[in-house]
Amino acid sequence: MKNWLPIIENELKKYLFVPDMPYSAVAEAMAYSAEAGGKRLRPVLVLEFCELTGGDPMKALPFACAIEMIHTYSLIHDDLPCMDDDDLRRGRPSCHKQFGEATALLAGDGLLTKAFGVMAEAQLPPEIIVEAVRTLSAFAGPEGMVAGQVIDLQNEKVPPTASVLELTYRLKTAALLQAACRLGVLAGGGTEMQLHQASDYAYYLGMAFQIVDDILDVTGNTADLGKPVGSDEANGKTTFISLQGLEGARQMAAQYSTKALQALSAFPRSEDLAAYTEQLLTRKS
Repeated sequence: MKNWLPIIENELKKYLFVPDMPYSAVAEAMAYSAEAGGKRLRPVLVLEFCELTGGDPMKALPFACAIEMIHTYSLIHDDLPCMDDDDLRRGRPSCHKQFGEATALLAGDGLLTKAFGVMAEAQLPPEIIVEAVRTLSAFAGPEGMVAGQVIDLQNEKVPPTASVLELTYRLKTAALLQAACRLGVLAGGGTEMQLHQASDYAYYLGMAFQIVDDILDVTGNTADLGKPVGSDEANGKTTFISLQGLEGARQMAAQYSTKALQALSAFPRSEDLAAYTEQLLTRKS
């Protein structure tokens, strides 16, 4: 899986160059946040599912970079004082701490907008590009990731039930992972059945991933995570740990991970991705 990382990093740098222009501050903020590292889980999933469905992953690179831009914009906005008000992201100052709140807001807007222009550059059939744009818009927009963030903010005022918390995680985290997997299948020329199977895998992966995030907020440390720990409890935030206890949350994450692997098994030659999925359950960051 690591073979994809330098390819993704180089392509992102190509799209996020900083011009010598009066608006270079926002371009610098965009590059600062997008090039700060991370697991690159979403673009990796795009390339993996493209390959698993018989396509050329290099042709899916614009889709992969676009979804990382969308993910990065969401992190910039999540960290703003009006949202989670976090000062640290990926081991260094959040975008608004480094560049100011207004520039950070515009950097997020810039990444969101640029993502769809990048997708349009893909060397793929026009109908595939159109469907990919529709897919990413749906899963990242007001009925997907944005909706999840809205519910997450509401949960701070009214403690959610388990079903509302599941909906929050499905929209806030799993939706963009579903988009990534579906974009890969589209780029690879996959079938409608494969789109559904990829979505199932991504849903279960997203649920496990978010629950592990909650666990790490309790058991991890700032050095490994690159962001503050203990913020959920300090802010009185409801998670599956507060609902089920730490051991119960671990069992839930394991169950979702098992279901993700079962869905993934429908794809031949998915052993590497299966191993990667298992590693995400035991990750330290």
